[in-house]
Amino acid sequence: MKRTARRAESSRRDEYRAENLPPDLHATFAAAVQHHNAGRLREADGLYRQVLAVFPAHADSLHLLGVIAHEVGRFDIAVDLIGRAITHNPNAALYHSNLGNALRRLGRMDEAVACFRRAIALKPNNPEALTNLGSALQSCHQLDEAAASLQRAIRLKPDLPEAHNNLGNIYAELGRPNDAIHCYRKAIALRPNDAGAYNNLGAALKNLGRPEETVRCYRQGIAHNPDLPELHNNLAIALLKQGFLDQAAASSRTALRLRPDFPEGHDNLGRALAEQGKLNEAIASFRQAVALRPDYAEAHNNLGTVLKETGALDQAVNSFRTAISHHPNLAHAHHNLAIALLLRGDLAEGWREYEWRWRVDEPTDLPRNFVQPQWRGEAASGRTLLIHAEQGFGDTIQFCRYALLAHARGLRVVLEVQPPLVRLLNGLAGVDQIIARGDKLPDFDLHCPMLSLPLAFGTTLESIVGQTPYLSADTAHAAAWHARLSTCSGPMRRIGLAWAGGSATKSDRQRSLSLAQLTPLMNLPGIQWVSLQKDRKEALADAGMLDFMHEMQDFADTAALVTNLDLVICVDTAIAHLAAALGKPVWLLNRFDPDWRWLTGRQDSPWYATLSQYRQPQPGQWAAPIAQIAENLSAFKTPPRY
Repeated sequence: MKRTARRAESSRRDEYRAENLPPDLHATFAAAVQHHNAGRLREADGLYRQVLAVFPAHADSLHLLGVIAHEVGRFDIAVDLIGRAITHNPNAALYHSNLGNALRRLGRMDEAVACFRRAIALKPNNPEALTNLGSALQSCHQLDEAAASLQRAIRLKPDLPEAHNNLGNIYAELGRPNDAIHCYRKAIALRPNDAGAYNNLGAALKNLGRPEETVRCYRQGIAHNPDLPELHNNLAIALLKQGFLDQAAASSRTALRLRPDFPEGHDNLGRALAEQGKLNEAIASFRQAVALRPDYAEAHNNLGTVLKETGALDQAVNSFRTAISHHPNLAHAHHNLAIALLLRGDLAEGWREYEWRWRVDEPTDLPRNFVQPQWRGEAASGRTLLIHAEQGFGDTIQFCRYALLAHARGLRVVLEVQPPLVRLLNGLAGVDQIIARGDKLPDFDLHCPMLSLPLAFGTTLESIVGQTPYLSADTAHAAAWHARLSTCSGPMRRIGLAWAGGSATKSDRQRSLSLAQLTPLMNLPGIQWVSLQKDRKEALADAGMLDFMHEMQDFADTAALVTNLDLVICVDTAIAHLAAALGKPVWLLNRFDPDWRWLTGRQDSPWYATLSQYRQPQPGQWAAPIAQIAENLSAFKTPPRY
């Protein structure tokens, strides 16, 4: 959010007395100043020009005509007129200060700084010129001198709100947010209707992670400025951050009522609608945003995200590419493009774009700052490669298979994984040493994040190593579970079930079910259901389900249990990866907008030979895939048990 700078108003027109005019023009000039002070700019303009028609060298009239040009946004004309005034009266500090203001608006910062310095040289204790010099120096990234100028202005005139506001901006840029907040609050205390100060204070509070105060700040700003769309829009952003979707949508609609051509308002309304699941309305809002501002990269990115959720994958890719064309370093657009490309099977480009995942605002995992270089597939036989896990347990289970490929290229492989996976992966083919994340690392020459391995190996759909099983359970542990389950279930088919993922995952509401939704499966005869669900409080015994998950200390324990099941039915969680990597039949209940690894338009998976997908036909519609599973269970043959 851009911080709002304020210029100190220094064109005090009541200072002009027309003493240096011929007597017959005194009244004309005085009337011009009176009109100017009252805001009647057209009348003032005409009278100043009457004076100049008779007395072309009248500096005050030239200067004030320049001030009018500045006030109506004709900054180039303002520069010309005020510059001409200075040629006739080079020692008027006010002229130089107002010329600096016009030059700032034209982006000519070095010239503006020179003008403000000249104004201060002519009138050293001029707090308005010092304030404007500080703001101009900030634009030139001369922050220390800018702060000194503003501090001096405040000492001279403590009740100058612009100086406090602009000093707050500098403190924010210097990474001193608490000092910035103090300055913004002082500016607001001096001028309670200062919308710019409320915007700046809200941004500082938001950046400090103080969402309730951020919302309160914008509401206070709106109370003083009810017709300012920017404040309503910023309130919408703050409410979105807290998840108050209805209020956020209402604030965005207010902003748009006040300013229908406000692209940011349409974008934020689209975000609120998308979070509410109103995807078609969200698409319409994002399209309006980019129609109003075709180079609005963030809105193109948001449009692509919702198009992907509706299944319009090709359109989504085009939106992400458009966003990148306008903002080549927009990390979220690159990352989203990667997801869309991988989802539709364009793996080569998808893996390249996926490297942007480290640069998004909230990366899935933090990059590791190793001194050793990242391995990118080059020949390195005989060297030690550290493969380190990132993201979730399922990702590690899926991509640990690349250790064998690295080993086959002559690399010595050290595998660092999350502690709950260490025992399970201890015997993984191709791994020379396994380390729990957080433990001391051994010496190594190269490193590679686990989800960068497909890029290093140039993985395509045709070259995915999908043979299973590549993991196995401890034999003795699995045998103990075999005996225990035989006692519990007898000859019935043993089917594991996991119906929900971790609630902290952003997409959990799309992928997870309640146990009640699976009632059509629970009522089928001849099945002993076994829970594979962690951290859920449903009454599993009432559903006739065995539950041993409280005994599972890590994934090796779960693998020993899963090995003794005939089938696993689950949503998109780590259990799906575990069971499929063990070679168990897996029926995946998959959401309409799936994770990229499951691709689109297919019921199988190139990553796992034993996995079948049952997809939602529309977002949120689980009845059809559950009914299909119920039908297929009647024909499912129990594999031989060993």
